Amino acid sequence: MSLSIDAALGQADILAIKRMIPHRYPFLLIDRVVNIDKGKSAVGLKMVTVNEPHFEGHFPVRPVMPGVMIVEAMAQTAAVLVVETLDLVGSDALVYFMSIEGAKFRQTVTPGDRLELHIAILRGRGKVWKFTGEARVDEALVAEAEFTAMIIPPDDKRLKD
Repeated sequence: MSLSIDAALGQADILAIKRMIPHRYPFLLIDRVVNIDKGKSAVGLKMVTVNEPHFEGHFPVRPVMPGVMIVEAMAQTAAVLVVETLDLVGSDALVYFMSIEGAKFRQTVTPGDRLELHIAILRGRGKVWKFTGEARVDEALVAEAEFTAMIIPPDDKRLKD
């Protein structure tokens, strides 16, 4: 089994993800993306472990994954979906948050959980894309949000000096 994007299966493993988005430890928050349906949706997977640096302070006695990290994991899944949709793998494109709306956190996410990030494109035109996201653990909804992001291809003049 090769470690890469498998278009036939609609999934990307960690090595493919690292070719698609610039995030690295300690801020790479997804381990795999599955069910990639270009231009429509994808599911990100995050295996939550106690070794993650945010658990040292959030909270030492009872570790809870911060809500903002869950939303960031949704955004990273959305970035993989956009990069795959636009065939920008390996291009060093960047995806930036523009807004987060209606974020709700319904249950805690703790070490040992398998976090599923269900992302759907609501609108994708040019550089601005809008998504809806749901985070689930054992099929239970733990968080949700709508968010807007801007994709900046590497040849965009705003990135040059």
